[in-house]
Amino acid sequence: MIAVTGPTGNVGRALVERLVAAGRPVRALTRDPRRARLPAGAEAVRLSLDEPATLFEGATKLFLYAQAGGDHTPRLLAAARAAGVRHAVLLSSGIIDSGADENHPIHVMHATAERDVRDSGLTWTFLRPNAFAANAFQWAPQIRTGDTVRGVFAEGQTAPVHEDDIAAVAERALLDDGHDGAAHRLTGPEAITNAGQVAAIGRALGRELRFTELSPDEAGPDLFPHIQPHMLPALLKTFAASVGTPPEITDTVRETTGRPARPFAVWAEDHTDDFKG
Repeated sequence: MIAVTGPTGNVGRALVERLVAAGRPVRALTRDPRRARLPAGAEAVRLSLDEPATLFEGATKLFLYAQAGGDHTPRLLAAARAAGVRHAVLLSSGIIDSGADENHPIHVMHATAERDVRDSGLTWTFLRPNAFAANAFQWAPQIRTGDTVRGVFAEGQTAPVHEDDIAAVAERALLDDGHDGAAHRLTGPEAITNAGQVAAIGRALGRELRFTELSPDEAGPDLFPHIQPHMLPALLKTFAASVGTPPEITDTVRETTGRPARPFAVWAEDHTDDFKG
């Protein structure tokens, strides 16, 4: 039995689908099982941090989303170990060991989660993806209603990684030997600018989309609805640093799964329905 936290998120859902397709027993730990809409082969269980001991009965491995337990993560991990879980795969962040400011809120959150896992007594694997291709969902409301996308740093470069490629690496880390103590840095296969991402989404939709650059001072919750407001200033500094700076590109997806990471254009084709009105 593999317990999966964050099963309704982009990576967690892709992982649950992969494990079910492989015939593996999966317990999906979610805040609201009735609304999770998970594959029929997954056991959906309410993630109750008040009674964590009941969550892991029969499970031997855990996929942990860094935000799933919050301040209760050590207690969640202790309950998992007591119930018989022996290995945890943590969805961390590429900001770790990237040279970024250690006071950056995303660094703090994921470094804390990694420390909690190391201290838990479980064997572990850390997944450290850089930019997610799914970050492009920030533009979906604008794309559904028009052909102009307002955003910051048109020439900011990343190598965005497909969420299913992250899930594929997680699957191998959960099912195969040889990943104990590994910290896998994950990226997509090629660099692309923010304006290039918008153009690629337009091509997938059969439309011509334009990127209109705003100054960082004009960026607010309407442009970044998925980002907590207190994190936005630090993230804008990170985004600014991506202009004119080639991103890190790793071959970890191919080395781990046997097939190369998918470029952003493929991600856009896979998600055309998400951008339609």
